[in-house]
Amino acid sequence: MNSTQQLHDAGQSLWLDNITRDLLKQGTLQQYIDTLSISGLTSNPTIFDQAIKRSDAYDDAIRQRQVTGLSDEEVFFEIALEDITQAADLFLPIHVRTCGVDGWVSLEVSPTLAHDTATTLTVARDLHHRADRRNLLIKIPGTPEGLPAIEEAIYAGIPVNVTLLFSREQYLAAAEAYLRGIERRIADGLCPEVGSVASLFISRWDVAVAHQVPNNLANTLGLAIGRRTEQAYRDLLASPRWQCAFNAGARPQRLLFASTGTKDPNASDVLYVEGLAAPLTVNTMPEATLKAFADHGSLRAGQEAVPHDHETILAEFAAAGVDIDSLAQRLQDEGAASFVTSWNELMAVIAAKRNQMTSD
Repeated sequence: MNSTQQLHDAGQSLWLDNITRDLLKQGTLQQYIDTLSISGLTSNPTIFDQAIKRSDAYDDAIRQRQVTGLSDEEVFFEIALEDITQAADLFLPIHVRTCGVDGWVSLEVSPTLAHDTATTLTVARDLHHRADRRNLLIKIPGTPEGLPAIEEAIYAGIPVNVTLLFSREQYLAAAEAYLRGIERRIADGLCPEVGSVASLFISRWDVAVAHQVPNNLANTLGLAIGRRTEQAYRDLLASPRWQCAFNAGARPQRLLFASTGTKDPNASDVLYVEGLAAPLTVNTMPEATLKAFADHGSLRAGQEAVPHDHETILAEFAAAGVDIDSLAQRLQDEGAASFVTSWNELMAVIAAKRNQMTSD
């Protein structure tokens, strides 16, 4: 049994943090499903930017829309929906087999809306309707402005992947928004079974403090934040409030570990997969990390190599001058800005391809 199968059997879902038209057309994604236990997929503006920029696989789709009068953003979402719905169909058997627990794919609203509650909700409704797939999660950032949109989307029955979470406190705020939406559905006699995950970004923590702390703390902050948040997640699910929601038919909003590709070339390339293996959670990983874990990952090595006392580790970071709360806010702000940059680059790539096609 390979290590990805072992991780799956231990109760954690493995999702791929990537999508390209070539992955779909060449059967690579189906191969990952069949042989590496991949049971879901996430995407973001950076992934689509790289996919369209580095390949001509999307040129025909762009060319077909040259005379439609669509904006560059509208062209993108039509193209993205083609990929996402095809991926959703590949994962549908898993979604059905797990009764809606797994087999999800994610599509993000424009990151320029991270601080626009009303438009975020409008776009989320539109994308969910246009995709018409029961296993599609709409990604909405867990910013202060995104939280009301998350609650309203859940109340409307739209499955949500809450993105850009960096701390226990940000996770708990997102979980509260989700639960409020579910409780409102219960109060109004609606089915409370609305899928959701809360995506906690891991590796960016260690990048942020790489040159600020002693060597013995290198590449431990992301894992400590992950474990602290996982503990809060399990405490929340065990609370009387959640137990009431479960009793009414709700399902957990699972904690998802995102940004789990190792950035430090001197660290293990499967550090965050091995160190955050936990049942009833999701790990969405880049292709390179997936292949590395399949090749030489070890659940036992991960559990033995990483200290479990996350609060002691976090106290050591505090003693070294790292303000966890302020850094979490900075990382969320920078993450939102980074996705906007990727979005703008993506729009520029589409515009450039369309202009080239017109001149040809």
